[in-house]
Amino acid sequence: MLDHLVVAAETLEEAASHAEAALGLPLAPGGKHARYGTHNRVAGLDEDLYVEAIAVDPAAEPPREPRWFGLDRFAGPARLDKWVVRVPDLASALSDLPMAGRPVEMRRGALEWVMAVPEDGELPFDGVFPALIEWRSPVPAGAALDSTGWRVDGLVVMHPEAEALSALLAPRLGAAPVRFAADPVPGLRADLVRQGRRRILQ
Repeated sequence: MLDHLVVAAETLEEAASHAEAALGLPLAPGGKHARYGTHNRVAGLDEDLYVEAIAVDPAAEPPREPRWFGLDRFAGPARLDKWVVRVPDLASALSDLPMAGRPVEMRRGALEWVMAVPEDGELPFDGVFPALIEWRSPVPAGAALDSTGWRVDGLVVMHPEAEALSALLAPRLGAAPVRFAADPVPGLRADLVRQGRRRILQ
């Protein structure tokens, strides 16, 4: 199932500003990920989803391995760059989708999770393949955040090989509001709804 949306940028300030412009609300402080030298801010959405703004932390020690979410090579304006899918058993999910990466155990405060991270940090299909996460903490991050009232009405995954992506993922996504669209330029677009208002995060 859909877990959260990731807005990336060259700086955390740019990533947060981009997300805040779409939500019309400030993001809450997040934290640091020492293993990958990144830091984030977050905002809760309905249905225990959330938006994460993330970037390389300039104050962190350089990591000993490639950063997750392809952040070592990220360039250009802030944008909705990744999506994360929650799975009940990461080992089982990786037996079906080995291209998602290898399991990496993470912990920060009360949160504990295992994330699939490719060896080079770059997710397949030009980065629009989802990152897979298994939450080990009793309360996942999205459930721990107060909702801003925004709901994900749809997520469009655009790629020249959308049909192949759909064949891999659609049967496993159940009722998640995700669709795949053929487009020469890979990218993501989230449609958000709140009290009759609509916003696009892309």
